[in-house]
Amino acid sequence: MAGNRSLRSQVEKLVGPMRDRGARVRLLDRSRVGGTCCVRIQIDRPTGTSSLFLFRHADRTWHVFPPGHLRPEMGISRRAA
Repeated sequence: MAGNRSLRSQVEKLVGPMRDRGARVRLLDRSRVGGTCCVRIQIDRPTGTSSLFLFRHADRTWHVFPPGHLRPEMGISRRAA
């Protein structure tokens, strides 16, 4: 499961093995609200350079979509179980 959570495994899952081309983290940003982390991966290919944005979610996994906003919730359901 740890391999599925790493940034490298997500990039390789989306663009394939990176043996024959380089990939660099070009941008790292952490929002002040919620601490959401965003990175831009620059991928060098023979046809040119492309970028991929990934966001870190609360469960520490990386996805190409940002996490949803945290909404207020009542805590009674956690204690009732």
